[in-house]
Amino acid sequence: MQTDVDYEAVFNSLFAPFVVLTPDLVVAAANEAYLRATGRSRDEVVGRPIFAAFPGVSNGTNAEELEPVRASLERVLTKHTSDVVPLVRREVERSDRPGEYEERYWHVVNVPVLDKDGDVRFIVNRCEDITSLVRAARGDRDGNGEVRPDELHRQIFAHARELAGVSARLKHAYRQEQQTVSALQEAIEQQQRFLFDATHDLRTPITALLTELEVALTEPDTDLRKTLIKLHRDVERLNSIVNDLLTLARLYAAQPPSPELFDLTELVEHELEAHPPATKVITHFERPAPVRASRVRLARVLSNLIANAERHTSSKIEIVVTADPPDAVLEVIDDGPGIPPADRERIFHRLYRRRDAESADSGGSGFGLSIAREIAQGYGGHLYAADHPTGARFVLRLPLAASAEPSASRPPEKTSS
Repeated sequence: MQTDVDYEAVFNSLFAPFVVLTPDLVVAAANEAYLRATGRSRDEVVGRPIFAAFPGVSNGTNAEELEPVRASLERVLTKHTSDVVPLVRREVERSDRPGEYEERYWHVVNVPVLDKDGDVRFIVNRCEDITSLVRAARGDRDGNGEVRPDELHRQIFAHARELAGVSARLKHAYRQEQQTVSALQEAIEQQQRFLFDATHDLRTPITALLTELEVALTEPDTDLRKTLIKLHRDVERLNSIVNDLLTLARLYAAQPPSPELFDLTELVEHELEAHPPATKVITHFERPAPVRASRVRLARVLSNLIANAERHTSSKIEIVVTADPPDAVLEVIDDGPGIPPADRERIFHRLYRRRDAESADSGGSGFGLSIAREIAQGYGGHLYAADHPTGARFVLRLPLAASAEPSASRPPEKTSS
């Protein structure tokens, strides 16, 4: 459930004095704590330079006391990173005794707010009054009863470093928690999508089976052989869907196989020899095209792409393997009706089938291309549909791996059927 946040109310409720500065070091906003610390109204602070609006009113004899703050702001503008001023001393006029001044000490943090181009858009300035801490540190005095500056600075720096360390650890823990929550939410969403896909796609062949059985049971003159042929076809489709659902479940749940170094061209040659397609295949191979992945899973990608091409081709399939640094490239091309540009991303969605494909092709589980893309992305690759003058062209790109094999000349085109 999304909740609208009143950021202005949050800003004004912060316990420490905060102001938001423009890159010109002019106050753009100030919270209530800052107004209380300065004893000024919002109109007296907003729109003024930060050095005129800084907490406390100097007696004019120590203008150099704000130079560390100025230097810190300049570092933020130059380096685009946060900066800390551990100790700023001010002579502040006492509110109960006008004309008398007392020492006050501040801990200043400046944090940049960057725009989309990485430039400083605002600076968030936080001033924390640490006068009580400084006074507590005065228990370490020298023989004249004065505060030893070196010891005071050492304690302030140690306190600031401790606070910064705690803050960094809290931020790191928060980021880790957010990443864990995001990962759990994504896992739950994937399981929900998977359950929906499984339920939705299993209903189609089951409904067909039930329909055929009801017809056979209610009509005595039904051609049982014809009915059995239809039932067998529906069972095959059901089996294909179940196998693909199991494959998707393993992709989500199981530890992926350890990648191994092999040549993509050699894998394609082996798979074509072991499982020759029923359609004529024209190959264009370039060696070497080494990759690091699972041979079994990439063989599944090739099988799914070839099966998809066989269902849509008119006469032939082309398979191309090349090295196009930094990628090894596998292309599977058919000469069928092709894929409209608007559908080239949708076809990788589970269960998505174009209307023309549904009427022309009753085979396929609807998961093949989705499985192929999941496998490709698991090894740092990408699978997509690209332009082609005739038919559909699927392109798999995987990162090239280092190989000690010498380059071989490109063999002539080979045709098989």
